[in-house]
Amino acid sequence: MTAGVDRARLAETLLWLCRIPSPIGEERDLCDRVVERLGAAPLAAPIRRYGDSIVVPVTRGSGGPRVALAGHLDVVRTTHDAPPRIEGDRLYGPGASDMKSGLALMIDLVERDLPACRGLDLTLVFYAREEGPYAENELGPVLDADAELRAVDVAVCLEPSDNKLSLGASGSIHAGVTFEGRTAHSARPWQGENAIHKAGAFLAELAAIAPRETTLDGLVYRTVTSVTMAEGGRGRNVVPDAFTLNVNHRFAPDRSVEEAQRDVEAIVAGRASIAWRDLSPAAPPHASHPLVVALRAAGVAAVEPKQAWTDVARFAAIGVAAVNFGPGENAQAHQRNEWTSLDKLAEGRLVLLCWIASIGAGATPAAP
Repeated sequence: MTAGVDRARLAETLLWLCRIPSPIGEERDLCDRVVERLGAAPLAAPIRRYGDSIVVPVTRGSGGPRVALAGHLDVVRTTHDAPPRIEGDRLYGPGASDMKSGLALMIDLVERDLPACRGLDLTLVFYAREEGPYAENELGPVLDADAELRAVDVAVCLEPSDNKLSLGASGSIHAGVTFEGRTAHSARPWQGENAIHKAGAFLAELAAIAPRETTLDGLVYRTVTSVTMAEGGRGRNVVPDAFTLNVNHRFAPDRSVEEAQRDVEAIVAGRASIAWRDLSPAAPPHASHPLVVALRAAGVAAVEPKQAWTDVARFAAIGVAAVNFGPGENAQAHQRNEWTSLDKLAEGRLVLLCWIASIGAGATPAAP
């Protein structure tokens, strides 16, 4: 399947990316190096930089569709027992799967197959701070500032998906839910009100809530609510007067952020105060969009719903159809000694090339 793809060159590009540290908040060096590397290519226009993020106009004036490929430069801080390396089919390194494997495909398209891209107006987006809070993600300011990027017909986020086409995205809310009580000596608890005990019924109810399934475009999304952190207590012998839970509510694309907030409020039912910490919208599947149908026909491994949040939601919020497709190993994201498959890297590269050829000006996309 990967005949014609330079697997060794892809691996070297991915190693190059993994050898440049870019933990979240420290992406500048990698951004500088990508600008230097891609700046040597015959691009359609100069690279536009926003903070530690860049928009790369690869081809223009094609008469074909306007396509954006997007990937984040930052990685989660993980532990690695050795420097980036190749062992058999596996390439180990920080962010090898999430998502420098996707970045490697983007770079290789420009350096190896620029003529094949001239049938469409192709834009690459490399951006910072995806792995942190929604409000700090630099893709938001980039989309606000870059009118040309906001006008693309489709965007593909190269998040790790094992070369599967992952459609849509679940929305995500993080809320601080605080139960309040009154302090007392733990030898005389009747003189106070135990905030942790007050949360007991809420926690039991939350554990009993079954996932709510929603089917969109034949894909099943599950709405789930979990407590992921807890903080409370003043001392071992003090009845606590406050107990705060981080409640993470993941909701299907049939809900807006505001509707999902009301759902969380209904679960809490006035028993505690709520502080909204992070509000990330969901994204619809866009399964019937012609350019998405063409990508599905280009050899993806499978089609599935995205039961997580990704930046396809940012594109969807401005009216741009967006999907997830990437060669990274989904299960390896954020893992100790993270690795990705070089075979999947080459396969993903071929899928992208086949898709680009099928949607270029004058091409007739294959039926799904």
